[in-house]
Amino acid sequence: AVWGNFVNMRSLQENGDQKVESKIEEAVAPLREKIKDLEKSFTQKYPPVKFLSEKDRKRILITGGAGFVGSHLTDKLMMDGHEVTVVDNFFTGRKRNVEHWIGHENFELINHDVVEPLYIEGPRACYDEGKRVAETMCYAYMKQVLSPKRFIIFSHLFDKRSFKVLVFFPLDPEVHPQNEDYWGHVNPIGPRACYDEGKRVAETMCYAYMKQEGVEVRVARIFNTFGPRMHMNDGRVVSNFILQALQGEPLTVYGPGTQTRAFQYVSDLVNGLVALMNSNVSSPVNLGNPEEHTILEFAQLIKKLVGSGSEIQFLSEAQDDPQKRKPDIRKAKLLLGWEPVVPLEEGLNKAIHYFRKELEYQANNQYIPKPKPARMKKGRTRHN
Repeated sequence: AVWGNFVNMRSLQENGDQKVESKIEEAVAPLREKIKDLEKSFTQKYPPVKFLSEKDRKRILITGGAGFVGSHLTDKLMMDGHEVTVVDNFFTGRKRNVEHWIGHENFELINHDVVEPLYIEGPRACYDEGKRVAETMCYAYMKQVLSPKRFIIFSHLFDKRSFKVLVFFPLDPEVHPQNEDYWGHVNPIGPRACYDEGKRVAETMCYAYMKQEGVEVRVARIFNTFGPRMHMNDGRVVSNFILQALQGEPLTVYGPGTQTRAFQYVSDLVNGLVALMNSNVSSPVNLGNPEEHTILEFAQLIKKLVGSGSEIQFLSEAQDDPQKRKPDIRKAKLLLGWEPVVPLEEGLNKAIHYFRKELEYQANNQYIPKPKPARMKKGRTRHN
């Protein structure tokens, strides 16, 4: 009997020890996961970067480099082996767009508004994005594009004999297809006046600065561009249609949908920008896809690719909405050897995949974005 009591006590003790060990394991398991995450953060793996000798490696400044186009340009130049400094005030850009480079020895990120002077030693090239923004951002756009400081600071920053500035703007058409000799068609007091005039005067200031200071300038006129990292609420036709289709909401088409647009994938644009920067072409160059589609065709294509049951809803047409938009890219082909290569459906599938992931991410953070009407002004809308 004594032996039996002893065995029972031993068994109870073992069971108690097992319960304690189980409790300890439950408490320690999350800590182990956190340690693994910390180890991963300290051993971050960057995208593959080409090695360049000191002679071939450039130090490059990209303003707006955390935005949609700017972040893809950052990726391209980083992977080509250059040293890149990104300056962004994160008004429309996002740190998430370039966070995969943070900590890399060739990369630097500066939170700064380029309207204010910024002194940096060393860059030999600057990519500056004349941002495409809605009328609701009119003041910010004028502040950034029209301020003389934006251009004057370059004279303090760099050795003008070996420094190049590339600025890229879109321009609205009246001629079709639009070539580089076209000067623009703008209603100076219409709902798009700030958007349109800002782009034209920015080109004027670039060339005035080139003549005054002797800096090499490259100007790209970009046409509708889409891809991952687009801002989901920017009101552009691509982001609007994809977001509406993914959320099962009606795809809003303004007017009959016969307006045409030509869409290029962002990697094609980036390759064109780099080719232009590396060229000796100082006059404006169109960078876009000459493959033209109506807005209605585009809405139907996105519905099909998403697999959405959304209806297409026709709303009243916008004031001053361009009816046709197609670039003439013969100059880019001839002088840069550049033309877009990514098929429309391939690019759209990548953009749709990105938007799906963003919706999942934001749903987990209790935030669901809503598509915004394109270019709102006193109740009027337009396709961009």
